[in-house]
Amino acid sequence: MAFTRATGKHRRPSRVHRTTARAAGVAALATTGVVGTLAAPALAAEPEAEQSGLTPVVTIGDSIADEIDAQAVAQKQAAMDAAAREAAREAARERAAEAAKEAREAKERAAREAERKRLNTFVAPITASYVSTAYQAGSSLWSSGSHTGIDFHASSGTSVHAVGVGTVVEAGWGGAYGNQVVIKMHDGTYTQYGHLSSIGVSVGQSVEPGQQIGLSGATGNVTGPHLHFEARTSPAYGSDMDPVAYLRSHGVNV
Repeated sequence: MAFTRATGKHRRPSRVHRTTARAAGVAALATTGVVGTLAAPALAAEPEAEQSGLTPVVTIGDSIADEIDAQAVAQKQAAMDAAAREAAREAARERAAEAAKEAREAKERAAREAERKRLNTFVAPITASYVSTAYQAGSSLWSSGSHTGIDFHASSGTSVHAVGVGTVVEAGWGGAYGNQVVIKMHDGTYTQYGHLSSIGVSVGQSVEPGQQIGLSGATGNVTGPHLHFEARTSPAYGSDMDPVAYLRSHGVNV
């Protein structure tokens, strides 16, 4: 009995569960470590890839594919969360740096203001006293014929103060002035304190407004205890200027 061989190009249909695109996605996830130990055994349990004659096709179960997708989403979310945390930390660092800068600038402003106030602070050389002899008063008591400073009423031993910030340039015997102190002020002017009973500072010493520099007395050419005070443009005798106007220009009520 003769059998006729079937003709035509018919082939048995393939059972493909996932496309080549899904296979490529699995390969990519395996490369980044998303699939890990989960994908490998799962793939091994699946049937061997069927041959289409053109491209091998990997077949995986729906549950495994869903888990792989979930892991990819979780990994992406974790990366986004990490980036957000880093951005928050950076923002916090910037805020802290800005706050530190503002605090530093505020401290510097306060220091400058304190220094400005210190330099511009002046006081009377004798507390709660008054001028007993005026500037340029005429008398034969003075070799120049007129008073080159002002006298403050004071009994012996009264505290004498530096009128402002400066540096001592003379401290010792001054002839007719007796024991004297001469201070170069921060603005380049000079102040002199004469007839002291004792001196409490030395040459080169820095002084502050109101700092005690000696005690009043009656040394030198005097008729009684008092403080002789001068304002000068230089440390030398003869460079005097009106001490009352000088003190008043610096806010001292004389």
